[in-house]
Amino acid sequence: MPLLARTPSSSKAKTKTRTKSRTKTDRKTSWYFTPLRVAAILIALGALGVFSVWAYRLTLTPVHDHGQAVGNTQPGRTLRFYLDRPSIKEAVQQIGGNLALLAPLGVLLPVVFTRLRGPLRLALVSGVISLTIETLQGNLITGRAFDSDDVILNVVGVVLAYLLIGRKLSRLIRGPR
Repeated sequence: MPLLARTPSSSKAKTKTRTKSRTKTDRKTSWYFTPLRVAAILIALGALGVFSVWAYRLTLTPVHDHGQAVGNTQPGRTLRFYLDRPSIKEAVQQIGGNLALLAPLGVLLPVVFTRLRGPLRLALVSGVISLTIETLQGNLITGRAFDSDDVILNVVGVVLAYLLIGRKLSRLIRGPR
């Protein structure tokens, strides 16, 4: 009989726990919050479209380089090349440019698609996008070449942008998972 008997303190504790969990999930949002979320998502979707056009023009249009474009399939080779040169400006432009090129995806994709929250998922998606761009550059675009370091730097840039801005912005606009 003592095993089946409930103590008043344990039943109160359970009731308090249930009440706390209910208030968190049953909390109503203001009527204007949903239209603001929808507007923010539509703005992010539009920005994603504008970014896609900009990235296409920047990466997939022919360049007149007089045959100087050389491909690189060995990770780190291009990075060492730029870091060993005396001009730090050129290294900053190349490395920083590749870090920043796809970085907006780390902010926009988690806002538009909540399933893309998380650095691993974004790294995979941005890796596929960057690899596609580099493959097209190496095979179809005049004056461009495939560079494995570009893929690595693009992915790192997307993940950094997500960790610095995208995660917080996505939670703010779309709410917790």
